[in-house]
Order: sequence, then structure tokens, then C-alpha cells
Amino acid sequence: MNTYVTGTTIKQLREAKGMTQIELADKIGVSSKAVSKWETAKGLPDITLLEPLAKALSVSVMELMSGQAVCNKNVSCNMLRTKIYVCPVCGNIIHCAGESVISCCGILLPALEAEEPDDEHTISIEKVEDEHFITVQHDMTKSHYISFIAYATSDRFWLTKLYPEGNAETRFQFRGAGCLYIYCNKHGLMRQKIPFIQKWNR
Repeated sequence: MNTYVTGTTIKQLREAKGMTQIELADKIGVSSKAVSKWETAKGLPDITLLEPLAKALSVSVMELMSGQAVCNKNVSCNMLRTKIYVCPVCGNIIHCAGESVISCCGILLPALEAEEPDDEHTISIEKVEDEHFITVQHDMTKSHYISFIAYATSDRFWLTKLYPEGNAETRFQFRGAGCLYIYCNKHGLMRQKIPFIQKWNR
């Protein structure tokens, strides 16, 4: 049982729903005394009750365990607020237009913090017809490589997945100001701002 599921969290979520202990107990098939014990730190819910308890309280299991509700205030869905998550087990790449609770392979994933590219991760950008050719000066060995290159504007998000022993390069059609992302499997996420680009001269 994960001790982060506290009675305080259960009580706060229950009260926020305007629900009594009896009503919560009925929803998950336990006695009201059991709910009372959880909320007064005299006991903990069985692990098999986490999913029905989270459902009854209208939160995810991860929110229940962390004690933090996630409120999506990003109504306009501006892609420049992009958050990227990478699973260290399977390599899954998850993109969200704002803060989220993300779990993969049984692990709660933190959003990656982006740094400025350094001298070991130099990004070259070359205009080719109506696109831009992006190259990262970086070895692509099986143990150390660029995993993906992505580009975000206020309304779009593109991502190119890369693989060891390939080339750290891709093409994007830049549309206005945005952010270019690269992810090194050893040094993490890096971001370079792309200024507003005028329409091409024909």
C-alpha cells in the first residue's frame, strides 16, 4: 500500500464532491466506519480499492496517490505551453499541451525541463525550398543518441522520432514563431526558440 494515499486527501476530495462518508462507502462497497478510519489515519484503504475510490472521487489513481488534483486551465490549448514526457523503461514519448498526470510502465512521469542547447548539441538550420532542414551535430551510437526532434508553434506540434545509427536530422516547415526541441537520451531535453519567419518570397 502506498502511504501517499492519506486520509486528509480522501476527506478533502470527498467534501469537495459534497459527499458524506456513508455515500462514499456505498459507492465503493465498504462500510462508513472504514471510510472514517481512513480519514482519521486509523487505517488505509486496501490497494484493490484504489481504482474504485478514485472513480468515486472523480480523480485519477495518480491524483489520489499524490494528493494533488490536476486542473486543466489551458483552455486555449496553446502548443507553446507544450509539456513532453519520456518513459525511461519503454522510451514512450508523450506530448501534452499543458500539465498532466502521466504514467507509463507503472511509473509516474515528470514533465521534462528543457535547457538551452550546449556546444555538444549544436543545432544547424538550413532553408531548403519551403522547408527548413534541421541537423543536430551529435553522434548516433546505440548508447548515446538524439531520440527525437520536435517543433511547436501556438497551434501545431510536429515530432520526428530518431534511432541509433541513423542521422540526427529532419525537415519542418516553420510557420511563425515557435520552439525547436531535441532530446538526448543522456543529457535530456533541450529547446531553441525560433523567431517569427516571414512568408517565403516567390
